[in-house]
Amino acid sequence: MLDRVNIKKSAIELSPLFIILIGAALVSFSLSTYQNYDTQLEFEAASNIAKMGVPYVECYGTVIDQPPLGFYIEALFFRIFGSSANTGVTLVTLFGLGSVVLVYLIGKEIYGRSTGFFAAALLGLNPWHLVLSRSFLIDAQCLFFSLLCLHMGILAFRKVSVKLALVSGLVFAAAMLTKFYAVFILVPLLLFYIYSRPKDLRCILSQLAAFSMPALVFAFMWYQLFLGRSLLSIFHHNDLLDVIPASTGIVASPFFATNFLIDYGLGLAFIAATAFSLLLSLSLRKYFLKMPIVDLISLASIAFVVSVNVVLGAVLNLNVPYFSAIKYLYQALPFFVLLTASLNAKSLSLFRAAKTSVHSRKLMVYSVAAAAIVLLAASLISSMYYTNALSSRDYLQFRVERDVNYGYSLMTPTPTVAGSSLMTLQYGGFAMLLFGLLLASKHRLTRLIKPRNAQ
Repeated sequence: MLDRVNIKKSAIELSPLFIILIGAALVSFSLSTYQNYDTQLEFEAASNIAKMGVPYVECYGTVIDQPPLGFYIEALFFRIFGSSANTGVTLVTLFGLGSVVLVYLIGKEIYGRSTGFFAAALLGLNPWHLVLSRSFLIDAQCLFFSLLCLHMGILAFRKVSVKLALVSGLVFAAAMLTKFYAVFILVPLLLFYIYSRPKDLRCILSQLAAFSMPALVFAFMWYQLFLGRSLLSIFHHNDLLDVIPASTGIVASPFFATNFLIDYGLGLAFIAATAFSLLLSLSLRKYFLKMPIVDLISLASIAFVVSVNVVLGAVLNLNVPYFSAIKYLYQALPFFVLLTASLNAKSLSLFRAAKTSVHSRKLMVYSVAAAAIVLLAASLISSMYYTNALSSRDYLQFRVERDVNYGYSLMTPTPTVAGSSLMTLQYGGFAMLLFGLLLASKHRLTRLIKPRNAQ
């Protein structure tokens, strides 16, 4: 009987997540599948596994210059459901939806349940995430494994568990064997580990060994034993060889990554909400307990990813990191989402603080809390607006310089047109996501609105 009660309680608590996830799925599948040269290469690599046993591409005359796991997962999916680009994109979309769940779990662990719900909704609505989740690319798989690694790592630190550290290490190995961008997740992982203040040297060494060994062993098996290459080949990629062609006349600006984030990846409202969230942490940190430290970890994670991309594109003048900011910055997206979603928890803390504040400060605290809610709502609305706008276009170009026709491009022969059943599905997904958030916030809003003596 007790187990049945606990199951029912858990189902009620998680019902907003299920609704948000269904809404995110409806929005995702309302978008067409996107194609370009990269998607064709990666589809060829996955398809050739069934014929040759390896992710071979004809134009290279050898295996594709990416780690292999993502292509083997796709090949297994092809074997079960049939080999086609649309079938492969379905799997990519499922990984994208998995990341929505993982952002909820991470948000719940580091900020609280309500922030987890908002983080899931923000990622599920984000056009950047949706476009990559509807393209035959391994980036969504890599992000999923990276987030799963981080989640298991946080649990390992909090429970001081070597077994969970091993699980985190196995997932990190999967992420690294999908795409080397997974290395970015080591920054927040390390910072959360330092934040946990480990004291037992034996446990520290055991967790480090348990985490590190899987990636080293599996990389050695694939690169050294199977391909006969150096273990460092995991970091070798043609992206890091070609400079921006002189014929383009382009001089890379150090602000190219920022241009992408503002114009395409997030939007101005989302960036403003993220900045305001950080400002609250720094200026009013006494109201937020441990949130400011977690915010700084997210900020450091974003700064590291953006800095590496800027160095590769603007300092080293490398072509692909420059015009493919949509892919090189992707590992930073969850941390933008978490920072923005935390405005929900921060606004509630401020509303509670305002009730006990002296009259002279009450209006100021209420105003700041209201501003946090407005910016969070603006982020949700702008994400829905941009997603809807992008879904109706047959050609997407993510420019990194506003006045230069140069950037990562994708196309679709069947965009989602107004009045179509897919557009109706998309609007239904938007409504489901918002309903899930309303359901998640119902009890908190009720407690907040009730007079203090009635609680």
